[in-house]
Amino acid sequence: MVHNLALFTFNCTFVGYSVNFMPIIEITTLHQPGVEVYGTLTEAQLRNRLEPDKGIFIAESPKVIHVALDAGYEPLSLLCERRHITGDAAGIIERCGDIPVYTGERELLADLTGYTLTRGVLCAMRRPMPHPVTDVCRDAQRIVVIDGVTDTTNIGAIFRSAAALGIDAVLLTPTSCDPLNRRAVRVSMGSVFLVPWTWIEGDVTPSLNALGFKTAAMALSDDSITLDDPVLKQEPRLALIMGTEGDGLAHEVIGDANYVVRIPMQHGVDSLNVAAASAVAFWELRPQH
Repeated sequence: MVHNLALFTFNCTFVGYSVNFMPIIEITTLHQPGVEVYGTLTEAQLRNRLEPDKGIFIAESPKVIHVALDAGYEPLSLLCERRHITGDAAGIIERCGDIPVYTGERELLADLTGYTLTRGVLCAMRRPMPHPVTDVCRDAQRIVVIDGVTDTTNIGAIFRSAAALGIDAVLLTPTSCDPLNRRAVRVSMGSVFLVPWTWIEGDVTPSLNALGFKTAAMALSDDSITLDDPVLKQEPRLALIMGTEGDGLAHEVIGDANYVVRIPMQHGVDSLNVAAASAVAFWELRPQH
């Protein structure tokens, strides 16, 4: 049962923004219809693998939401603290048309979501349909394949480095974390909306060789070459394959790769966190113009 539900319109001008007749829905219960996406649905349910065209993801914080809107993602609803309607959320509300805006006390929203909202704003957005690998890689020179990385923080950090350091596309194996996971999106600071990405299945190296790429598996092995080897920079199309920090890449992935590459280490350190290693590799092997 919904108690004290206030549905009203909002019309005011402030700090350069004009918000006209936006449907603001005041919630006083965790069971308010429409807010399930922010609390009770799991990441798997939001992703909706059975019906991908109905999938949803959550973007968190005003900056990230603006990046998603700039990239053309479709907003479905907003959840924000009441004080942010005329503050951090104002510009977002102005851009989002007549989608519902759910609001309430800070404590209630934290109970609903299970965490304190970053700068008080969340946006439910339509998940785009995945693109074919051929489309994502068509004009790319440098791409990264994320193989079996499940940590959301690492996924977000890899995307942020990829966007900043000239990686043209990101491919993920099905065993990797969803880039549109709420935390991955937030850690990436919206970079998941800036770099083309999609899923890749099957044997990575043969698939990418067919598209004109040479593959470089980042791994420790007896036949590995160092990251600064000139042969890598000379490759016109190169795909870096990054694995999980603990188990690393599977032996068959390493065996299939055109190159096996290591980052030289000192002081007895054998490897870097996958997010740190990716940033080093992206910078070293950025396209030479």
